[in-house]
Amino acid sequence: MTKLLEVKNLSISFTQYFKGLEQRELKVISDLTMDVHEHEILAILGSSGSGKSLLAHAILGILPANANINGELKYRGQELTPKLQEKLRGNKISLIPQSVNYLNPLMKIKEQAIGYIEDETEKKELLQKQRKIFDKYGLSEDVDEMYPFQLSGGMARKVLISTALLNNPEIIIADEPTPGLDEQSIDETIKNLIDLKEQGVGMLLITHDINTAIRTSDKIAILYLGYVIEITETKNFSGNGEGLMHPYSKELYTALPETDFKLTKGHQPSYLNIPVGCPYIDNCPFKTNVCANEIPPLREINGNMIRCYHPQLDEKGV
Repeated sequence: MTKLLEVKNLSISFTQYFKGLEQRELKVISDLTMDVHEHEILAILGSSGSGKSLLAHAILGILPANANINGELKYRGQELTPKLQEKLRGNKISLIPQSVNYLNPLMKIKEQAIGYIEDETEKKELLQKQRKIFDKYGLSEDVDEMYPFQLSGGMARKVLISTALLNNPEIIIADEPTPGLDEQSIDETIKNLIDLKEQGVGMLLITHDINTAIRTSDKIAILYLGYVIEITETKNFSGNGEGLMHPYSKELYTALPETDFKLTKGHQPSYLNIPVGCPYIDNCPFKTNVCANEIPPLREINGNMIRCYHPQLDEKGV
């Protein structure tokens, strides 16, 4: 499959002031590496504050002015410079935003779907395309004349998805597309995302909902304290979790009600107190001295990526 997006050794920090004039560098994403291919959904799974949405903003080029960014971002092998990001944003790279509040409450749906277009011929063509896409997602012509407050949660999500498709994107970043939806709307949203993948779109699905990630994605990248600690095929989130190698990945899986419903003690540390060594050391039952002193590199084992000195292999060593 064609590689659409490449993220390599990405680090993001913010220059902030504490207690008046004390300046600190707050590291939020560290040494993050992952790829997205066409016909693929990569879920970015992590707790709130793990850096998921910042990754999306870095790809789109919409980080705040006080952000410091290092590493490589590439689209089809080409460096994602600010100029290229501006060109691709909303076209070849589209965002399905986290909140339906992204919809302008003072504009009719069809107006904000196509945006401001001066040329009448171009506007007519885009409106026809917008209507065709809206029809596909079950949004009637009545929706065109509605304001956001008149939409149900499921309808609003469909509007956001439909709007993201207007310019035939190759990459879609879906940022928390299901929170607050009823079960039927969640099922419809998941189906819509999978349909897009089958059409050739490469997708980053950003979520803290492990069940949505499992039901939707092909691979799952797990973030912890701004680090990718494991990238694995979604099928490994099954059985007893024997295909998962990082202790945190296993604990996420065994905490599900459908598995062991086994809750673990501990929490993700503050970004003000990032450990010197492994980011997961405070909560890891397998830590050793090397874990305390050195950050594990992200390495490949059996086709999966793992950041751990002591990966938990199954009894066959795979």
